[in-house]
Parts: sequence; C-alpha cells; structure tokens
Amino acid sequence: MAAGRGGTGSGFVIEADGGSRGNPGPAGYGAVVRDAASGEVLRETAEFIGVATNNVAEYRGLIAGLRAAHELDPHASVHVRMDSKLVVEQMSGRWKIKHPDMRPLAAEAQRVFPPGSVTGYEWIPRAENKHADRLANEAMDAGRRGEQWSAAASTAELEAADERARAQARSETSGAALPRTAVSGRVRESAPVEPSAAADPVVPAPASPAAPAGDDAAETSAPQSGWGPDLGPPTTFVLLRHGETRLTPEKRFSGSGGTDPELSAAGWQQAHAAAELMAARGTLQGIVTSPMRRCRQTASAVAERTGLEVHVDEGLREADFGAWEGLTFAEVRERHPEDLERWLESTEVRPTGGGESFATVAERVAVARDRLLKQWAGRTVLLVTHVTPVKTFVRLALEAPPAALFRMELSAACLSVIAYYADGNASVRLLNDTSHLR
Repeated sequence: MAAGRGGTGSGFVIEADGGSRGNPGPAGYGAVVRDAASGEVLRETAEFIGVATNNVAEYRGLIAGLRAAHELDPHASVHVRMDSKLVVEQMSGRWKIKHPDMRPLAAEAQRVFPPGSVTGYEWIPRAENKHADRLANEAMDAGRRGEQWSAAASTAELEAADERARAQARSETSGAALPRTAVSGRVRESAPVEPSAAADPVVPAPASPAAPAGDDAAETSAPQSGWGPDLGPPTTFVLLRHGETRLTPEKRFSGSGGTDPELSAAGWQQAHAAAELMAARGTLQGIVTSPMRRCRQTASAVAERTGLEVHVDEGLREADFGAWEGLTFAEVRERHPEDLERWLESTEVRPTGGGESFATVAERVAVARDRLLKQWAGRTVLLVTHVTPVKTFVRLALEAPPAALFRMELSAACLSVIAYYADGNASVRLLNDTSHLR
C-alpha cells in the first residue's frame, strides 16, 4: 500500500546523502522516499545548509528523509539506505557515537519514528545512491547561487533512477519491502540525547565509508592509515566588517577615539544584505559585536533575521587613531608627515595625540580571540567588528609579520572566515568577500 493513500502499515525506503565542498565547506543534503514495494518516488527533499562537513550533511539528509516519510505516514515501516558507513553503523548500534556533536543528530533521527518503525539501515555503494547524491549536489549548487533548492530536477536522470529502483523491487522473490542485503535488527533504543546548543556542528569527515576518523574509528576493525586524532569541531569566526558610515566613502580615519558615526543609508543596505546571507546559510550560533554604534547597528540587522542574541565585546573595538580621527590619509600626511612615516614603518608607533599602536591593538585582539574561543568552543559565531581587528585576526591566524596589516584590503560589510582547531592551528577560509553585496 502506498503511503498517504488511506491506510497504515505502509513500507518506505529512504535513500539519503549529504556532501560538503571543502569538508568543511558549503554543504547540502538530499533524500528520497520510495514506496518499498514498487520503488515509486513519493517525496524528494534537499537543502543547502551552509558551511558544514560531510558527516553533518549526511546526518541532516537522514533526518530530512525520515521526516519526509513521517509526514507521508507516521505509522509506516521504514528501511534506510545510505552510502555513509559511519551513519549506517552508528544508527544500527554497532559503532558507539562518541563525538559529542554527533550524538544530538543521531538522537534527533531516532526520535522521528516510534521505536521499531525503522527496520534497518543498509550501506550501499555511492553508485546506488545517485538520486540522493544528485539532490545534495543540486542543493549545494543552489546555495552557491544564493538560493535554496527547488523540486525542478533533471527529469531524464530521475526517471532512469526510478526505473532501476522499480526493477530491483520486482526482482525480490519474496515480494517483501526490503532488499535481501538489508541490515537486520532495530536501531538501538538508548535514552534520548538532548540536542546541544550548537546547530550545524562542523566535524571531521571519514576518510572513506569504511574508515571513519576520530573517536568512532575505534568501533571498527577497518584499517586506518594517515588519520590523526579527532580534534572535534573547529570554532569558526565569521568576521563581518560593519557597513558604511558617512566617513567610509571619503576614506577617513574612523576609530574608537573620535566620533561614533551611525550607518549611512548605504551602510544599512549592506548590513541587511549580510543579514540575508547569514539567515540563508543558517549556520550561525551566536553574534558578538564591537561596542561601536556602526557595528552594533550592523549586528542588529543580522540578529533580526536570525533571531540570535547580540553580545558586546570591548576587545573588538577599532583602534584609537588619536588626532587623526576624522582625517583623510592626505590630510594626515599634510599635518603630521613625520608621525605618519614612522607609523607606516612600525606597528609599535602610535598615531599623533596618543592613539593606539597596531601592536597594542594586536594584544587586545589576541586576548579577545582567546576569550571568545573558550566561550564559543566548537561553534560558529559572527564577530561584527572593524578593519584593524579583522586584519589582526587574519594576520595572527596566518602567523604573518606585523607588516602584513598594510597588505590587506577590506571593504565595508565584507566577510572573512577563520576556523580554529583544538591543537592550536587555524585556517583562513575567506577574506574580504563582498559577493552578498552585488
């Protein structure tokens, strides 16, 4: 009996997949719900989920497939087919789920259907999971265009996949809903794990379906070569420079020692554009801002779209440019030529009138960085700040010399991204991205 057609006891096969272009990187999932007897496609679902890893995308695909099946018939029996060995073995109860960020995802998947409804998890080669894989890639392609996936699909490929599935179903001599190679037994019925506050965690992906990395590697005898210890999800700082103020187009020094200008009309437009992007990605778990008005206003636009609370951190404020506040570079050169030359030669030199040296700012930013890494460990947080702090975050992550500050250009409302790992390493993943402003 097909689901949603007037009865209980329907049989579904869910095929799910997820992928990440960068691992972690732009990620998406796809899932297909089929009638177990005929192989007919009853539901497709896919979504771009922002920056995540293969593991997260695969679990999100599983959850989406289960939910789609539950919407069709909450009393159905379900069999899951995936090309993720990690997810299949963990959900089957044969591998322990040691990683703290995987447990909430697995628990969420377990809660969709009542115990016993999911009759098995089956690992299949990627070649047999092409439909879900295609949907996941379509979702990632849509995300790259700033869109979300829609049901408009490659008809020829879909029909071919459907025919293969129907042929497989017809070949079952018993007429049962499940393939002969199905994994027997139920999902382990353990106590539900409460979801953590961290949404869309980013964790290392397995090297291959047969050899997952990290904590869960101990649950299989498959050989592992070239994989180090699981460091857990990185802490990811999404660095957003505030939108334009009246001083920005004139390229005037605007730090924390002068006036505190508001966003201009153009600056508000930029802030809302950044907010739309952050909301579409759906990966932020917190917002921290400089106390300066232009940053707080930019952060408020993102908070309004994402529903996240804004936290203020003094360490993210701009440098104090002393007597140079409000002046253009040319005006400073005219009024304080010797001070300017010394300032350009050394980051230890302070601007005229008792401003902050870049070296002092670096010390302040490093303290703020370490504090925020502890507060937001393993999560993705938006830091709304200024030119000098963003450049300093990047320079410190790259372990570049102080002079590198003068080799970076940052536009208003640009985005930069840095991931920090538990072993102390950092990875700069994006710098001065303004694609959301076009």
